Amino acid sequence: MRPLIFLLLLIHCGVALAVTRHALLRKADVRAALGWIAIAWLSAVIGGPLYLAFGINRINRRASRLSVRTDSLDVSFGEATPPDAQSAIQALARVGQRVTGVPLQSGNAVAIHHGGSKAYPAMLEAIRAARHSIALASYIFRDDRVGRTFVAALAAAHERGVEVRVLIDGVGGGYLRAPAFRALRRAGVPCAKFLHSWAPWRMPLLNLRNHKKLLVIDGGAGFTGGLNIGAENLAPDDPSDRVDDVHLRVEGPATRQLMASFAQDWLFTTGETLEGPAWWPQIGEAGVTPARGIRSGPDGDLFNLETILGAAITLAERRIRIVTPYFLPDPQLEFALAQAALRGVELQIVIPERSDHRLMDWAMRAHLRFFRAIRPHVRLGAAPFNHAKLVTVDGAWCLIGSSNWDTRSLRLNFEFDLECYDPVVCARIDALIDSKVAAAAPLRQGLETGPFAPLRDAAARLLLPYL
Repeated sequence: MRPLIFLLLLIHCGVALAVTRHALLRKADVRAALGWIAIAWLSAVIGGPLYLAFGINRINRRASRLSVRTDSLDVSFGEATPPDAQSAIQALARVGQRVTGVPLQSGNAVAIHHGGSKAYPAMLEAIRAARHSIALASYIFRDDRVGRTFVAALAAAHERGVEVRVLIDGVGGGYLRAPAFRALRRAGVPCAKFLHSWAPWRMPLLNLRNHKKLLVIDGGAGFTGGLNIGAENLAPDDPSDRVDDVHLRVEGPATRQLMASFAQDWLFTTGETLEGPAWWPQIGEAGVTPARGIRSGPDGDLFNLETILGAAITLAERRIRIVTPYFLPDPQLEFALAQAALRGVELQIVIPERSDHRLMDWAMRAHLRFFRAIRPHVRLGAAPFNHAKLVTVDGAWCLIGSSNWDTRSLRLNFEFDLECYDPVVCARIDALIDSKVAAAAPLRQGLETGPFAPLRDAAARLLLPYL
């Protein structure tokens, strides 16, 4: 018996030592490292298996493959063009270039489309007018009246000889059933699912999702923002059934950044490199807006967006405005927002009174109970459900894209956002935010009370790293 006990003790010590070594070298969060080391040493049987199942960040390891074999992509963007603005905004522009490695590009025209009723006709018109290439990426691509219209337009473009590529997320586009994807395949349109596999060993525990919304026409005009492809983004009679969102049309040098983001994801998914003038034409100036695309995700672009948001909050001098469907910022962004409020910066945060996920609503309410310095600045918007992701700072810088203020968007999803250094564009975004603020109620009216609601909300908040 003693030799067996001694053998089991040796195995336990070996496993615990291996966990300790891995946690010490890989866990940036000291509390997480200490917790896993304690579990490994104090749980003789399950400590090691628990760490193997839940403690190893397979997200970064798998996502790092996205950075492979992108040297051949034409992603040169020219020289930086700092905006003519106050020193804080100029400093923010420099931060963005250092973080992303992408210079700010002037000479862009940016049009704002509020809602699917405005964005979809413009997107479909561009698809129907395409002469050389169409690149489309969408997290959700529904098989409804909107989705079928897009399928028909893409199929018609393919039939007339336009190079078409469509990338749909493997989860958001329908993991088990993906009728829009199958319809495109039947029409002969080259399309692919991002990180979709039926093999269990190829699907990480926390799946990576391509949350980007990109459409690039002939390499020279693009659309991006928060809008998926689905009829819920139109305007039905009942506002509770509608999703309110914002999309941008971009023309000019920044369009190449949209194309580079799509091309990298397409290369990873299919192995095909998109080359030639059909995808990478010469692009001239189309307007006066300095803009930069921000790619973020759990690969080489990890923390890109989070760092830029933190810098924008820290450098803000007068006003910060945030509109987001999900608001679960991490401690670093919480601290930056709290400090801005204490400095006297006007802070406005608008979140939905009710989102499309009750679990998120509960977690957000619990999170804000602990977020006392910011809570007075939060307002709850009534229906329709706001899905737009908007940020403005001092009326001189704005951010529009696919990223939410939660861990999934900032750490796990692959996202694309566009920052604009243009008071005119910012004024238009601020006007949209004004309408949302006017229709929103103070947060205190939305915090449920009673013996069970706070406990339920706090329990949901424990899932914050995965929401």
